Amino acid sequence: MEEFDTIIIGSGAGGLATALCLARAGQKILVLEQHYVPGGWSHSFTLNGQRFSPGVHYMGLVDEGHTTNELYKGLGIANDLVFFRMNKNGYDHCIIDDKKFDLPAGTKNLEASLIKQFPKEEKNIKEYLHLIVKVNEELQLIPTLKGFWQNITVPFRTKHFGKFALFTLKRVIDWHIKDPMLKAVLNSQCGDHGLPPIRASFPVHCSAMNHYLEGGFYPMGGGGGIVKAMTSKIKSHGGLVRTQQSVSKILVKNNKAFGVELADGTQILAKNVVSNADPAVTFLKLIGSENISKKLNKKLTKTKYSVTSLILFLTLDMDVTKAGIDSGNIWRFQDENIDQHFETLTKGDILSGDEFPALFFSCSTLKDPTSFNGRYYNFEAVTYVDYDSFKQFEGMDDYHCPEYQKFKERIIEKFMNSIEKMIPNAKEHVAQVELGTPKTNQFYINATRGNVYGTEKTLNQVGPFVYKFKTEIDNLYLCGSSTLSHGVTGATYSGIETAARILNCTKNDLLIEDANQKLRIYDAEDKTTWPEWIHVKRSDKVRTFKEIVNV
Repeated sequence: MEEFDTIIIGSGAGGLATALCLARAGQKILVLEQHYVPGGWSHSFTLNGQRFSPGVHYMGLVDEGHTTNELYKGLGIANDLVFFRMNKNGYDHCIIDDKKFDLPAGTKNLEASLIKQFPKEEKNIKEYLHLIVKVNEELQLIPTLKGFWQNITVPFRTKHFGKFALFTLKRVIDWHIKDPMLKAVLNSQCGDHGLPPIRASFPVHCSAMNHYLEGGFYPMGGGGGIVKAMTSKIKSHGGLVRTQQSVSKILVKNNKAFGVELADGTQILAKNVVSNADPAVTFLKLIGSENISKKLNKKLTKTKYSVTSLILFLTLDMDVTKAGIDSGNIWRFQDENIDQHFETLTKGDILSGDEFPALFFSCSTLKDPTSFNGRYYNFEAVTYVDYDSFKQFEGMDDYHCPEYQKFKERIIEKFMNSIEKMIPNAKEHVAQVELGTPKTNQFYINATRGNVYGTEKTLNQVGPFVYKFKTEIDNLYLCGSSTLSHGVTGATYSGIETAARILNCTKNDLLIEDANQKLRIYDAEDKTTWPEWIHVKRSDKVRTFKEIVNV
């Protein structure tokens, strides 16, 4: 029987970060992933040679000296990563009622752009953006305060955070901004946490918005590029990452976790077990409600999970740049009433109407120039729905039945109707199209109700109310988007914090300074910034494509 120091269940960004930190510390670790590729929401996959990333669409704070850059340096994987800077003049484009607003990189640039479009709101724009920055600064400061005197001065050091922490995004923005269209533009990125303004925690939205204020960046290879760097580093330290290994049970005796049991009955022992699965999967499926306390059972009963999603994976055989598509993402809304759009998407009939009232649309081929083969452009279009939208297909063994396929075809049609508004005649140039549904999320990610962000990021489920890294069961730990934070970097930090609990040290002890580590960053839209190897890589792809069409 195999035995390890730590077994990590799930290979999302949090699980891989935990594994990497523990392996570097000398532990014998094993990562078990039920999917055929590692990465969880960060994985990439190919359809007929075209690459897609379902969960990683852009990242922020990647420039030299910023936190994401320092994170990957500290993990020792910066040299293995390449990032492309998305359109500096509009890393996010917001289209509301067919009016387009660009979100440029840089707080001052964003401020100037918004003031130019909404001159009557100049004072309010300055105050609101200043508040976003200050709340984030104070949010980052709180965990660093130590000792009696520093803690006793918390109210003075974090006055902005303290004043607005317990309010929703809608309440705070209504206090600062008057113009409904400007509110919608500033709220457009609420899709990055999956909640409408009326329910979103203001600090969570601040964190998401602040993450991208200095611009958006995309990893070469999509999310899979980050996964490859992390798994390679784990293996270099003797760690093991095994795919297609479904865990059916966490072994517990006398309130102590001591290993796992796989679906085939194989048992593997460990001194520690870390679950990168969400709390419902961890405690209710892998441990069982009868083996946990009444208090935890009660919390699990009250826990709500984030929205799930529909994701369209699309390849177009046309030059989409002629339609104005660039490396910036697009947030498209029917009108400025974002709260109502969320209500329609999550509580209405998703088959009704000709279009979805809100969607996210992005061209990965333009964000990652090395993926372009000279002809095809790949897109991911996302909209949020409630898991119960697919309730009629619950419990089916085969999702290839005519009813399910017809259901998907109608959804694809609605997506394409919206896409044609941005790319005229796109339907005539579809090379391939596939749809990911909540059932897809549940199958590949093993997420409760197909959720995309772990627990819902409402006021009563963030901050002190999140699930803790160390659980009530000895030697059992959690990491991932239901703990510290969501998103690629949030989940990665959660994994580091979990490793720190196991090793009885601090997060900073695990982020090792190495002057030889440097993240390579190039401009996705400026070929003059690319090194020769990128030009060669692209020309190789073009030749391969020509060879294919000549056969």
